[in-house]
Amino acid sequence: MQKLRQEPRQAYWREFLTFPHIAGMVGLFALSFVWTLWNATKWFEWISLLIGIATYGVSEYATHRFLFHMQPPKRIWMRRLVERLHYHHHEDPTNLHLLFLPLWYTIPNFLIAGAICYAVTGRFVEVNAFLTGVMGYLLVYEWTHYVAHRPIVPRTPWGRWMKKVHLWHHFKNEHYWFGVTNPGMDFLLGTFEDERSVPKSTSVRKLYAEESVETDGR
Repeated sequence: MQKLRQEPRQAYWREFLTFPHIAGMVGLFALSFVWTLWNATKWFEWISLLIGIATYGVSEYATHRFLFHMQPPKRIWMRRLVERLHYHHHEDPTNLHLLFLPLWYTIPNFLIAGAICYAVTGRFVEVNAFLTGVMGYLLVYEWTHYVAHRPIVPRTPWGRWMKKVHLWHHFKNEHYWFGVTNPGMDFLLGTFEDERSVPKSTSVRKLYAEESVETDGR
């Protein structure tokens, strides 16, 4: 694992918030949140925001496991897309250009999610509140993911544990521990195991380079 120099916490906040993908997402979230505050007059708008948070919480796991860790597609353009979105992140996990989700990926997904929400509710105010929740939780995800790959010691026991769990996914076995902000879906779908009982994967740093695993000598 590459050893990174410890910097003051403020330096990491600055690095995080000024990275183009994050800065753009913070701007979109701020506009969306202010618009929600200004226009939300009924309780179900705030329910829509909470549904957006929950939706991203579930899609975090589903996207990571079933899209980002999918078998290499046969179509070259699709394979290159998945490699850019995630395969290369396992090879170079501290590279910020590979760590953060690019806006060209997130914004089309927001538009699709917003269109589905509008088809259900028929009201833009609910759509905006829903997307506010999605974007807010995405930023939580991005910060949690960033902390996992930078030499930052989280302030809380929960944060320190989640960082450790995510690093198991990167350096022990890529077939487990897909949750980045929480392990709920891992427990529910059977991809959370005691790290000591999981064999070390030989393809954890280069996904699908080898399908075999080796024991870690425990």
